[in-house]
Amino acid sequence: MAGATGALGSAVLRRLIGRQSHAVVHVLAREAITAGLRGVALTVVPPPALGGGDAQAAAKVGPKAGPPDDPFAAWPCVAADIGIVMFEAPRDFYERERALWTPQPAQLVPLARWMQRGGVRTLALVLPHAQGQLPEALKRGLANLDEQAVAALGLERLILVRSAQKPATAPAGGPWLPRVAQFMLGVFKYMVPSAEQPVRADKVAELVQYALALAPPGIHIAAPEVVWQAAQGDLPGVVARWLHGAGAPVERREPVQSTAQSSP
Repeated sequence: MAGATGALGSAVLRRLIGRQSHAVVHVLAREAITAGLRGVALTVVPPPALGGGDAQAAAKVGPKAGPPDDPFAAWPCVAADIGIVMFEAPRDFYERERALWTPQPAQLVPLARWMQRGGVRTLALVLPHAQGQLPEALKRGLANLDEQAVAALGLERLILVRSAQKPATAPAGGPWLPRVAQFMLGVFKYMVPSAEQPVRADKVAELVQYALALAPPGIHIAAPEVVWQAAQGDLPGVVARWLHGAGAPVERREPVQSTAQSSP
């Protein structure tokens, strides 16, 4: 698990270990700290090489090391079935989060390759649940070439969860009288109903948990509108329809148990 920081990273980590759906969660860290959570194993990694990997260091890692220009060539392989990558920045007032390692968007492809060398067959890429928390490099979304490069790695499952966004409403039209009424009633919009509240991090974490448990092989992309709708109520039903189509039955079951968990 790379990027277990911020409100979303903390919520995803808590949900994965709280339901005991995975044997162990490997969390990447920049420095050694005491985890204090059962089922969590911290993996301290060196800073990635800036201009490519060190060929001498790569030789020490073993036959599964990456190519000489791999910035993660000197990292030890961590055995895992599932990899989770998140980009939300650590919160300054949480000392523990500042010790964890958070990837940069440009490191996505080599990081995915490193995870794959450790046995990862399912990769989940989870963007911050709020647009305002996106890194500057992700304001316009991931580069298509990066996503295509990750998809071309041959992973069994690739899950992309976008930032939540309410579906756009149709522009007002028609006679002028209804438009005037709509404008006048707009003063009551400060009374925001629960269905209009911002998406909470724990709801996105629940969506990720269900997606990891129920997603069939292939590439699955949760659009911003899907993430928003899933957080409004019937989350299992929305996830089932997203993964299996509009006519799919709703599977209301807990995520299945796995033998290993996220490495990065």
